Amino acid sequence: MAGRHVMDSPEASSPAAGRYPRKILEYMEGFLVSKTLFTACELGVFDVLLGAGRPLSADDVSQAVGASLDGTQRLLAACCGLQLLETHQQNGRVSYSNTEETSLYLTRSGPMTLYHSIQYSSRTIYLCWHYLTDAVREGRNQYEKAFGVSSKDLFQALYRSDEEMVKFMQLMNSIWNICGRDVLTAFDLSPFKVICDLGGCSGALARQCTSAYPECAVTIFDLPKVVQTSREHFVKEADHKISFIEGDFFKDPLLEADLYILARILHDWTDERCVELLCRVHRACKPGGAVLLVEALLYEDGSGPLTAQLYSLNMLVQTEGRERTGAQYSILLAAAGFTDIQYRLTGKIYDAVLGFKENSSWSGGRFPPAGAPVPRFFIKPRLVFKNSDFRYPSSDYRPCLLLCFKCDFLDLSNTIYSRSRLWIHDC
Repeated sequence: MAGRHVMDSPEASSPAAGRYPRKILEYMEGFLVSKTLFTACELGVFDVLLGAGRPLSADDVSQAVGASLDGTQRLLAACCGLQLLETHQQNGRVSYSNTEETSLYLTRSGPMTLYHSIQYSSRTIYLCWHYLTDAVREGRNQYEKAFGVSSKDLFQALYRSDEEMVKFMQLMNSIWNICGRDVLTAFDLSPFKVICDLGGCSGALARQCTSAYPECAVTIFDLPKVVQTSREHFVKEADHKISFIEGDFFKDPLLEADLYILARILHDWTDERCVELLCRVHRACKPGGAVLLVEALLYEDGSGPLTAQLYSLNMLVQTEGRERTGAQYSILLAAAGFTDIQYRLTGKIYDAVLGFKENSSWSGGRFPPAGAPVPRFFIKPRLVFKNSDFRYPSSDYRPCLLLCFKCDFLDLSNTIYSRSRLWIHDC
């Protein structure tokens, strides 16, 4: 009997045949992973397993955390799939224990705990991200929709209750316990003895600083209610090298210091506000001093890292700011008068940018030669002058760069004067 020819189906011969969108499916369901982790932490599953000192059954865990047996079984199984838990079988019975990494980072008592950071992600950031589409469409943060509070004053929204403020400060503690030493030792900061940590929050980075550089003293400059909460909950009396000043760094006089640390500060603000703050820092800084920025740096070519790119979206949802490249932070620093600007990647979440105040009067520092292209940098100048209209209103106005808004070229052949040291001219 003659064989029967079977025609290939159109699907089998198509370019997509045999393909499986694994990565896309993982991205689609990524929020399931996050919420599984958030829920296990919130219920205290990892704390119960650590406290037991031995593997526990699902029944043991469900009773300890006050959850249903069926739900607990499913949650424990998912945590095993995520390699957060290990399983043990004996006499046909399954029991569970933490991995070493889980005990270290996901329990409340762990020495490097991320528990509070996870709580903040679950209860605050996750709710804001429900409105990401609106944030992208509107180009502004979504606090009003997420929490019913005005976002006109950024930190009034962030610190909308005492409980929310403590949660945010605990988040900062978690982060700097993990990343603090790396960013503080990216450069040798030992020459700087008097250090001011602007927006130093819970004091976690200040403690890392005095640990890495025992001869320094750190003053935390932050809002009055943040300082009071930090003294009550975070900084011990024994930390005699750490002190506080209450104030608003956009309005109140800044302490004179050798080094200013701005950790996760500039990413909250627009370019214009960043230059405004950095100019205040430059005026207060001792000659020969410096400013250290601690931020998640984007690659210059825009290719990543993914974490910083996602953080930049989070800045859109939550703040007025954005994550930036090292070159973009360099331009902000140069606009404020800082020179010899360098940045270093740590290989972890946060990186370091260092700029110096010259011993002599500001001279413009090291910049590309005249006509060199620079990244597009939009600042709404407080004052825009045509050459024929320019006047010198006060002695506060100092030499600045000429950065062309239209053609993106840096012009060093001219010198004018501006309070912000950044002038946008007409070409």
